[in-house]
Amino acid sequence: MSRPTPLMAFVVALMIGGQVTLTAADDVSFDLDVMPILSKAGCNGGGCHGALAGKGGFRLSLFGYDPVSDHLAITRDARGRRIDLADPGTSLLLTKPTMAVAHKGGKRLEVDGHDYRLLAAWIAAGCPGPNAAEKKLVSIALTPAEAALGPGSSQQFTVIAAYSDGSTRDVTRWTRFTSADETVATVDPTGLATVVGHGEGAVTAWFSSQIALARVVVPFPHDVPPAVYAAAPRANLIDDLVLQQLQKLHLKPSPPCDDASFIRRAYLDTIGRLPTPEEVRDYLDDKSPAKRERLVDLLLARPEFVDYWTYKWSDILLVNGSKLRPAAVNAYYQWIRDRVAENTPWDRLVRDVVTSRGSSLENGATNFFAVHQDPETMAENVSQAFMSLSINCAKCHNHPLEKWTNDQYYAFANLFSRVRAKGWGGDSRSGNGQRTLFVESRGDLLQPRTGRPQPPAPLDGTPLPLDHVGDRREPLARWLTAPENPYFTRSIVNRVWANFFAIGLVESVDDLRTTNPASNEKLLAALCGYTIEHGYNLKALMRLILLSETYRRSSDPLPENHDDRKWFARAYPRRLMAEVLSDAISDVTGVRDHYTEVVMNDGSTEKVTGYDDDTRAIQLHDSAVKNYFLKTFGRNARDITCECERSNQPSLVQVLHLSNGSTINDKLSAKEGRLTQLLASDPKPPALVEAAWLRCLSRLPTDAERKPFEEMLAAATPEEKQPIVEDMYWSLLTSREFLFRH
Repeated sequence: MSRPTPLMAFVVALMIGGQVTLTAADDVSFDLDVMPILSKAGCNGGGCHGALAGKGGFRLSLFGYDPVSDHLAITRDARGRRIDLADPGTSLLLTKPTMAVAHKGGKRLEVDGHDYRLLAAWIAAGCPGPNAAEKKLVSIALTPAEAALGPGSSQQFTVIAAYSDGSTRDVTRWTRFTSADETVATVDPTGLATVVGHGEGAVTAWFSSQIALARVVVPFPHDVPPAVYAAAPRANLIDDLVLQQLQKLHLKPSPPCDDASFIRRAYLDTIGRLPTPEEVRDYLDDKSPAKRERLVDLLLARPEFVDYWTYKWSDILLVNGSKLRPAAVNAYYQWIRDRVAENTPWDRLVRDVVTSRGSSLENGATNFFAVHQDPETMAENVSQAFMSLSINCAKCHNHPLEKWTNDQYYAFANLFSRVRAKGWGGDSRSGNGQRTLFVESRGDLLQPRTGRPQPPAPLDGTPLPLDHVGDRREPLARWLTAPENPYFTRSIVNRVWANFFAIGLVESVDDLRTTNPASNEKLLAALCGYTIEHGYNLKALMRLILLSETYRRSSDPLPENHDDRKWFARAYPRRLMAEVLSDAISDVTGVRDHYTEVVMNDGSTEKVTGYDDDTRAIQLHDSAVKNYFLKTFGRNARDITCECERSNQPSLVQVLHLSNGSTINDKLSAKEGRLTQLLASDPKPPALVEAAWLRCLSRLPTDAERKPFEEMLAAATPEEKQPIVEDMYWSLLTSREFLFRH
């Protein structure tokens, strides 16, 4: 292909589009100029030529992840008919998007526009392709970084790109903008944000696989005197930073909850079970100022703490009997349980998982690699479990919502390409799950686009040489758990926070991408610093949270914080997770479920042993144990590493089961149950009513609640008393106050 001189190209550009801003057409770059234009116009989007099969015979890489192939497609495919060097203005690359020639994608360029002139100049210059020696985009900055706005106001955002040669450039016109919360502000294609509601939102900018974020703050229309925040109780850094944000947003903090609400909340969030009536009475009767500290320290030392948090981490690590044989499941579960019991620092636990090797029965951590058996899946699940980053989309193309490229995906996956195993650890009907994990000295994962291996590298990390000797997972583990890796610490801090506050600082907890910002970035950063300072001792982080005044706030909304959904002016009620709810019903009624079968991947069932009659749901080793209640109420199936596998959404089936199903009704009437035994001692009506409220709701009944039941029980015959008591307990067990942590 002949190349016109710069002067000739400049003249052509003048003729077809008006004055260009370039001093010479040689300045036009395919990577720096042409690709951003195509991306902003949507040409390489999934609904257009970036689709897997392209559109109209023309296929581009999705969001421009492969500039080399895109250049060939534009200049060489279809016999080069999309480009006319002799007469650039007739090139299909210009006539189609301007609708001079029919275009199903509609009008994407204006003939007198800057982008049109730039494309024309590039064609006139001979369509120069990607240049490896050219300066590279390093970062982008979105300004202003924070905009304090009022209702109905607007803010123009600007994007400045920084390059490897030290130069900068305003790239606002080629940037794609989105709003992280459109209930607060919207943003148009030019970067103009318009306020539509109150709160704190964010505008994100995407340019050539670089992402930047800016905050939009719109205070609520509440008149809250500064003295309210100054007088609010503070226990630690959490309260300082939450109150700082509440004051900025004009949200009034709710007062502390009462002692009964606190003990119930703390028990459920920390050990996953209800306090006994005796424990409630002792706490309510304790008038010492240090009783909260004593309660928190007691809960963190309880054996039920180990049960609860072993179960929580088993969700992340996918301890699943449908994928592993029983002996392997038990070894995997016991390995996690031992680490929780020892309060192993989180960074050490993760390093041990990622670098595990040996027998799946002797070193249970190796079962992580039995669940994930190919390099790509290993990489995806390490990223999701320990950094809350979903990189799956980058397997086929550059990530559409994040900065991760297709090359980075295969570089990361190549870190696991030499992990091998002998034996079978899957769901075969034979064998005990014995599997020996080892690492080969050779072997690489090929990058499908190039047919060559990508040098193995952590995300945003330094690549290893392809001939690196030793286990590639060792440098990966060091990078992964290093304090300098922001994703690792943010992920675990956010997961722990969400357990105690019903929602994460980043929601959902599995989605820490840049375009999904934290509701309180300063607080998240401070908690990460605290966690690093305390050596990833998660009990220390939990204690900080439990003793904060923010955690103790009432869930009753005030007029000045009713619209708060994520800034923690009040506590947010949350339905109990399936296993905790099941155990709570069993604790109240004194009747437990029996676990005898597991459900395999093909839907068949197998007998299971190892669970005695006292086993609680939160003590189950895996999620494949058959139980209708747990399935109905959204137990995490542990098929993929994602909290989205667990559902807290209500359904009609749940309502019907609570009302008419066997879980509550049969347990209340069981001869071996607590109610039958209680009535055998013939307690007085006031004692019966008080015991019911303490056991179910962890509080004493009010006079209005107490009186009707006491009168009915006092007037009842011995035969009538048990049905009345069963109805009383049924009404409590199906109430929102019981079903929700509040």
